[in-house]
Amino acid sequence: MGKNKKILIVDDEPFCVKVLQRRLEYNDYEVIVASDGEEALAKTRSERPDLILLDLMLPLLNGVEVCSRLKADPDLQQIPIIVCTAKYDHKPEKNSALPVDCYFPKPIDVELLLEKLEEFL
Repeated sequence: MGKNKKILIVDDEPFCVKVLQRRLEYNDYEVIVASDGEEALAKTRSERPDLILLDLMLPLLNGVEVCSRLKADPDLQQIPIIVCTAKYDHKPEKNSALPVDCYFPKPIDVELLLEKLEEFL
């Protein structure tokens, strides 16, 4: 499925990271993990993931700021970002201010997420 595409998981909840990481690796994705916003920016620059799964509520630098900085960087702005958050509003106009490719509500339905990844990778 993943054919070793590289995904960066950015989340400060270890249980959520572990569940996602196991399922993604089982489906042949290479997984990189960052637990705060600053680490996410650094790993995106050094590892060049094919896609980012980004939580909004992060320490040091929140997900909104991470997303804004990534989309403002010409070298990184093409990387798809899927926001995975409990602060999900189903109204598209509420979410359109944040330049992301997709929103995914928590708790994450991993099977649906795997299907969504296929659209971007």
